[in-house]
This record gives sequence, C-alpha cells and structure tokens, in this order.
Amino acid sequence: MKTTKVSLRIGGSSFDIELDSDFASSMMPELNLLFRQDTNNDTKLLLQAYIKKSYELYELKKSLALSIKKIDALNQN
Repeated sequence: MKTTKVSLRIGGSSFDIELDSDFASSMMPELNLLFRQDTNNDTKLLLQAYIKKSYELYELKKSLALSIKKIDALNQN
C-alpha cells in the first residue's frame, strides 16, 4: 500500500499523518478548503472540521439505512 504524508499545523503543533495515497488524493482538496496549509490553524478549525465530517457521516448512514429499507421492501414483494 502506497502512502502519502499530510502535514497540518494546529494549535502551535505540527502533525504529520500518513494516509493511503488514494484517500489522501480525495482528502487534500477538502483539507485545503478547511485548513490553511502555510500557517498555524486554530484548534477551533479542527473541531469545526470534525463536526462537519461527523454530520456528513450521520447523513450518509441515514441515507444508507433508508436505501436498505427500500431494497428489503422490494425483495419482500
């Protein structure tokens, strides 16, 4: 598995994170929107990004559950 290093500076600390390269490619545009890559980011930005992603996951889970319910209903008929 090929990995890519992603670096962020948050709250005065630098964080280097190794991500699967495909995942890193899909995440980088959004990380660039959420965080400033060239400077320190406030911890509040990290919390906001976490809450945003948590909400997106919540919505996806709801949508998936609804789709499964619809498929189950079709299979029962």
